[in-house]
Parts: sequence; C-alpha cells; structure tokens
Amino acid sequence: MNADDARARLAGGLVIPAHPLALTAERRLDERRQRALTRYYLAAGAGGLAVGVHTTQFAIRAPGVDLYRPVLELAAETSREGGSRTVLVAGVVGETAQALAEAAVARELGYDVALLGLGALAAYDDDALIAHCRAVADVIPVFGFYLQPAAGGRPLEYSFWRRFAEIENVVAIKIAPFNRYRTIDVVRGVVEAGRAGEIALYTGNDDAIVVDLLSDYRFDGMTASFAGGLLGQWAVGTKRAVELLDDVARWRGADAIPREALVRAHEITDTNAALFDVACDFRGCIAGIHEILRRQGLLQGIWCLDPGEGLSPGQAEEIERVHAAYPHLHDDEFIAEHLDQWLR
Repeated sequence: MNADDARARLAGGLVIPAHPLALTAERRLDERRQRALTRYYLAAGAGGLAVGVHTTQFAIRAPGVDLYRPVLELAAETSREGGSRTVLVAGVVGETAQALAEAAVARELGYDVALLGLGALAAYDDDALIAHCRAVADVIPVFGFYLQPAAGGRPLEYSFWRRFAEIENVVAIKIAPFNRYRTIDVVRGVVEAGRAGEIALYTGNDDAIVVDLLSDYRFDGMTASFAGGLLGQWAVGTKRAVELLDDVARWRGADAIPREALVRAHEITDTNAALFDVACDFRGCIAGIHEILRRQGLLQGIWCLDPGEGLSPGQAEEIERVHAAYPHLHDDEFIAEHLDQWLR
C-alpha cells in the first residue's frame, strides 16, 4: 500500500487490534496459531494490524528470543493471503539506534507505519525526544504513541505533543495514557499545531473506548475527534469491535447520542477491567487477553515469554463473569465457525 493510501485509510477510521504472540508450552513461537490469529482479525473486518507492540510482548526483542523480525514477517505474509488492504503497523521502541533498526526492518517487510514507543527514553528531554522522533520519521511514517506508565510508558506533556504534531511524516497518534487530562493534552497539541485534519487520532484508552470515539474536542474554534482505535482489548471480540465502530458512526450521525451508547461504554469498560487486570495494577493484562483466545481455541495456552507472567488471583473468575454478562461483546460463535479454516 502506498503512503497516501495508508494515510487515507487511517483518516477514515479503522479497527486495529494489537496482535498477541502465540507460544507453545515451551515458550517458542507457534507459527500455526500466530497465523490463525492474523486470519481471525482479517476475517473479522479489522482494517489494520499492530504487530511488535505491547500486546505482542516487548520481550520479543530480547537477545536469545529474537522474534521481532519473524513475528512481523508472519503477520505481513498472512495479511497478503487474500489480497487485503490491511494497514500494517509495526511497533518500534528503544533508543535511537534500536528504533532506527526496527523501523528499517518494518519498512523492508512492507509495513506502512511505525507505532513509536517512547517508554525507554525516560531520561530524554523534549528536545531529545523530538530529534528521536524526527529520525524515525525519516525512515517510515510515524504513528505516535502515548502509552500509560503502568504498561511501560512515560509521561509526555502538552509541550511535547505540540512539537511532535509538527513533524511532517507523523500520520496518526494512538492516545493511551488512561487519563482524561493527558488525553486532552495530545488532542490540543494536534489542533493547535494546525494538523487536526492531517493526523488521525486513535484511541488506545481501553478504559474509555466509546467515550473517546463519540467525543469532539474544540480549541479556539477548531475541532478534532477520534477516527478509530488501536487497542489491546480489540485483540478479542474483534468482529464486535468492527460493529461498534459502525454503531459509533450511526450514533454520531443522530440528532442526539442514545442512552444505548453509554450503556455499551460501561459494559466495555467493565470487560476491560477483567481482561487487563485493573485490580492488580495491570499485571495480568496480556495473560487476560490470552485467556479469552485460549477459551475460544485460537491459542493453546496463555503462556508469555516471561514465565512469571500470568493471570492474577481472581482474574480468571472476573473474566468468566464479564464473558457471561456481555455475550454481545465476544466472538465465540464466529470463531467456532471458522477456527478449523484459520488453523489450516
């Protein structure tokens, strides 16, 4: 996909699941199930895939693991099976040398944009951060990323986002601080940089998905809104997420937002609390996603690269509760119908 097409598709609004990592019991890459996950997301109607991101586990880059390139390559190859027009988003992290190397790999493999994580740059001031971002943007279009500190991110002030939005090759921003005040900082920075019509805003606030998608932000007479979402929570219930984005378009087009929208918002947030293990400060957030996919047959187990990472006490029961309470938010029947085909 050329850069203009990718930019246009992002601006139009997409469901972009953050792609998990399928492992065997020996904690090695399970290529068959990794491909099955990609096929599920594409069949569900996802317009993009985010690979090598937090949900894929940052440890794929560790020496001795070395899965960054193989995992990106699998997703890219699988996404091309049906000739889909999927926007491929590669997670890019680390200090500048590492980030540039990852950006080069992503570009070589046909990825359209880099989701640029800044969590490893805690000691960088705004000048150093902007120089880092510009360097990566010279290699590949950039999808900015405000990751909440509990998941490995760092605080980023309005002053940073105002300058970041001025980088020409920034095409989108994932806003995921799980904080209303910091969400507004990012949107205001984009608007006041005069780029509200050029940079697509994507919610990563899994605790406020519907509220973000329904909201308009106005500063000095200029308005911005979220186009879509790039979310770990959308790694499960992806078909329902696509339906949700359609519902949001319908709700936004109505004279008034219906009460149904707010009910759905709270149901999704309640679901997120269980999946992301809010009760234990997000320690089981990746394992929680794996648990749903395991129950549905897409994953064989909930194994993570870190043997110490798993479900927290009581988390399985919470997942069972929300799964039973909100059947309209999950894809059990859709997956059961197609699982054998995806696992071929």
